[in-house]
This record gives sequence, C-alpha cells and structure tokens, in this order.
Amino acid sequence: MQNTAPRETERGFTLIELMIVVAIIAILAGILIPNFVNARSQAQTAACESNLRAIATALELYYADNQIYPPASAAAVQPSLLTANGVAYLNNTPKDPAAQSANATYALTTTQATGGSPATYTIVCPGVHTGSTLAKVPLVGGTSGSVCGTNCAATKIEYFAGQGLMVAP
Repeated sequence: MQNTAPRETERGFTLIELMIVVAIIAILAGILIPNFVNARSQAQTAACESNLRAIATALELYYADNQIYPPASAAAVQPSLLTANGVAYLNNTPKDPAAQSANATYALTTTQATGGSPATYTIVCPGVHTGSTLAKVPLVGGTSGSVCGTNCAATKIEYFAGQGLMVAP
C-alpha cells in the first residue's frame, strides 16, 4: 500500500505570495535608489567644497608667512606649489570625486598686489556637479545674497579670495 499524504499538510509559498513579495521589494527599491543617487551627488559636492576650503586655508597660511601668493596661472594644485622655505602648506594633492578624469586637479590662478589692488586668487574645482546639490551656493556675478536656487543650472564650483565659494555654469 502506498502512503499518500493529503496536500494540506505540505508547507510552502504559493506563486501569488512570492509575486507579492517581489512587488513589495521592487517598490521599495524604486523609492530608495533615487535617494541614494542624490546622496552620492551631495557627498561629492561636499567633498569638493571641503577641498576648496582646505586649499584656500593653505593659501592664506602661505600668504601670512611670505606676504605673497605663489605665482600661478591655472596651475594644478599640489603640495610642491604651496611649499616655501621648506614649509609645506598643503600635505597632499586633493582629488575631486566628481571629476571626469582621475588625473583632474584643482586649478589655481593668483594675481599679486599692484597699484593699490590687493593680491587675490581663484581656485576652480575640476568636477562637474549636479545643480540640485549647489542650490544653496551663491552664483558668480549674482547679486549680494543670491543663491543658485532649486533649479540651479550651474555645474562648476569656484573659490574666490575674500568671497568664498561660488558656482558657475
């Protein structure tokens, strides 16, 4: 005699139950993945802003000790550029996570004091940033207090001596 067990005693999931679970996971992924992508863009922008401030601090320390900025015209920012009299004002070469190339570096342009005009500098970030992550940063050439806004079309971050961070298209 064969021993046949009734189907009710078998345990398992039906196809409908499995499809519902897969649908719930797909809905959650659809909600969460865009948030993670935006968080990555925001982290890249924050890293660029931090690097720009660190370079600006090194430049100001250099100027305080030497009373002159290092001569530069779109020069790559690296420790050798900000070294004087055996003092390194920048310990490592900053890298922008939003840069299109691994070899891309921050660019520094300096102007020395002449005829009553103060010495200045501009540092340009090599990366291309998402406009939504730059919404709270002032626009280059914008009116005082104006920021890029929610539908910002800017993609570049620059640091200007005496003005700080600004964004440009």
